[in-house]
Amino acid sequence: MSGRAQLMWDEAVTGYDFGPDHPMDPVRLALTRGLVEAFGLDREVDVVSAKPAGESTLRLVHREDYIEAVKAASADPGSADPAYGLGTVDDPAFAGMHEVSALIAGQSVGAAEAVWRGEALHAVNFAGGLHHAMPGGASGFCIYNDASLAIARLLELGAERVAYVDVDVHHGDGVQAAFWEDPRVLTISLHEHPRTLFPQTGWPEETGAEGPAEGSAVNVALPAGTGDAGWLRAFHAVVPELIADFRPQVLVTQHGADTHFEDPLAHLAVSLDAQRAVQVACHDLAHEYADGKWIALGGGGYAVVEVVPRSWTHLVAIAAGRAVEPTAVIPEGWRQEVFARTRQLAPARMTDGRWPVAYADWESGYDPADRLDQAVIAARRAVFPLRGLLA
Repeated sequence: MSGRAQLMWDEAVTGYDFGPDHPMDPVRLALTRGLVEAFGLDREVDVVSAKPAGESTLRLVHREDYIEAVKAASADPGSADPAYGLGTVDDPAFAGMHEVSALIAGQSVGAAEAVWRGEALHAVNFAGGLHHAMPGGASGFCIYNDASLAIARLLELGAERVAYVDVDVHHGDGVQAAFWEDPRVLTISLHEHPRTLFPQTGWPEETGAEGPAEGSAVNVALPAGTGDAGWLRAFHAVVPELIADFRPQVLVTQHGADTHFEDPLAHLAVSLDAQRAVQVACHDLAHEYADGKWIALGGGGYAVVEVVPRSWTHLVAIAAGRAVEPTAVIPEGWRQEVFARTRQLAPARMTDGRWPVAYADWESGYDPADRLDQAVIAARRAVFPLRGLLA
């Protein structure tokens, strides 16, 4: 097995562009790639461009009629069918939509193949993590569900246990739906409570289909306003114990940066430093329980200058085994590029000034009257007994 990580990258992924007024600005991808290069991380990984996902691969998750609807909207955006979630405010149709969505999906599938076959220990596709797309429809800025497709490819290649951990501020509903009836896939999502945020799913009671898959879906619904200490407390109170019990052969993680306190579309108050801490934790869990096999994806994130490039550059650095210190000064050349492209001032360091981030470990006790602890208790009580664990 190669000790080097793969960074899945093709410049054409920046064509995933819903238009100038849409919050998912593809400049976030270009700026992340630029910051990775500014720190020299592109020399520490194998930069690989995988081929787009073909139709047979897309059908591992998506219905044929939906794929045909995406193709039709891609060729003629004016013909987009809202019955498939296309041509909506969230998912406007654009020329070439099928091709670039399949390309992003192909990077995640390629990452899965490389890690499973031992060509790379870790693989990162920060253009991926489009976790809302459903088998039969687009949703929440997501056309094809690359995370689900990567997992489906792993299963096709012979994997018997794949764990998916989603720390985007939004519930990983599309991945949960894709594997709702499949006990081979454990999906864990930490997200803002569905009462206050799209897609209004991800309640702790959603635990997988009755039968063998019951207990294979885990949802930690965090109260709006949750900050670093609560977010890390919730992660460590739920995720490591489940991963230790499940012992996945591969760990797939989604690292939407929209938990950040500056993100305009949600209501958590997490810092870049806490995001980095969870990235480190996911890397360590992969090594402890999955022989190091780790596929890390991007996701949401709409503070496209201040947050996303720094967060995902940390992710690439951790996967490369060359972690960037939080106190590191950001190279001036990248900051000039940011201003030239966006007319915004770039951050000066790779930290929000909160490193190291402290939190109270769950084993030290909990407060049943605390809203954050209530969220953790609800998740543990819903799932842990189903898996033979103490809640």
